[in-house]
Amino acid sequence: MDFTILKEFMDRLTAWRMPGNSIRVYLGQDEVFRYSSGYSNVEKQIPMNGTEHLFIYSCSKVATAAAALQLYEKGFFLLDDPLYEFLPEYREMYVKQPNGEIRKAQNPITIRQLFTHTSGLNYNTKSPAFEKAGKLTDGKMNTETLIRCLAEEPLVFEPGEKWTYGLSHDVLAVVIEKISGQKFREYIKEHIFEPLGMRESFYHAEGVLDRMAEQYYFDEGGKASYVDLQSASTHQEGILVNKGKQNHLIFGTEYDSGGAGIVTTVEDYAKFTCAMANKGLGMTGERILAPGTIELMRQPQTLGRQQSTFTGSRRGYGYGLGVRTMINRAESGSNGSLHEFGWGGAAGANVLIDTDLGLSAFYAHHMLNPFEEYYQPRLRNALYACIK
Repeated sequence: MDFTILKEFMDRLTAWRMPGNSIRVYLGQDEVFRYSSGYSNVEKQIPMNGTEHLFIYSCSKVATAAAALQLYEKGFFLLDDPLYEFLPEYREMYVKQPNGEIRKAQNPITIRQLFTHTSGLNYNTKSPAFEKAGKLTDGKMNTETLIRCLAEEPLVFEPGEKWTYGLSHDVLAVVIEKISGQKFREYIKEHIFEPLGMRESFYHAEGVLDRMAEQYYFDEGGKASYVDLQSASTHQEGILVNKGKQNHLIFGTEYDSGGAGIVTTVEDYAKFTCAMANKGLGMTGERILAPGTIELMRQPQTLGRQQSTFTGSRRGYGYGLGVRTMINRAESGSNGSLHEFGWGGAAGANVLIDTDLGLSAFYAHHMLNPFEEYYQPRLRNALYACIK
């Protein structure tokens, strides 16, 4: 294997506009490539190395889905069980029609629809539910309290009608809490992080802020050029703006976001992606999921209008249980495997898992306009080109 292509691609990204990036690649349970480029702190010129902490935002969803599937394996739920069996507030839901009319939902939200973002929940964090939960929790935003308040809001479509990104995995986190009797962060720690030896993964950043990479935004309206940061040519101008070490989807000190809450390092979260690529078996020898469950996870679940509303720029992919999954190599322009799966995060983290090859990669930069549509398919193609 020769990873020159991948290394050169990562260098081009940091020469272009990403402040810094890092990756860990595993084949089987062997680390076959690690590399970092650019800076974790541009102002102080601190090089990226993969051990700095990052907000991985929606890459958290892959771990949330895995945690929920552990309970599925133990018989606590079936995928088509109604959500109200675990959260009674969701028994009678209402749907806001395109004309503004509010009508009673014809069907209940199911657990499968939480996994697949077909529940009718969206990412509107300005709804009255957030204000109410803030008052009830004195601003601490306990996860269960917010999710129960959210049940009072109308859905944006009939459950199962289509795919829309939203707070479904945050609700799934509360289902995990109700079944397990543990806070979500404690469940994940005991059943995912600790078995895999992930000692640098958390749900809040307070204890690791000093070890955290700075978080940036690339402002294309600026006059300075990113060429000032590294000696490389660039064809687009802009400036990196330091946005601080906050995650806008962690709503309070007691909020454990199933959809976007994990704070981790590239080195640490790669232990999880490695276990998933090895059909649930971690490098520690601990198994977190059965092979058949991971096979189910990567099967496309979105059909009809669900699929058409999911695809967008993700041509050639469907959506499985909490993950994108490759369904058409020709349409996606991929040189990878069918049913390669994973997801991306709002600041540039990206999970790629291939159980056919036992291949996993966890990549991250830390920029809130991550240019995922640009870098993710190119990163994927460069990675597979190196596996010879």
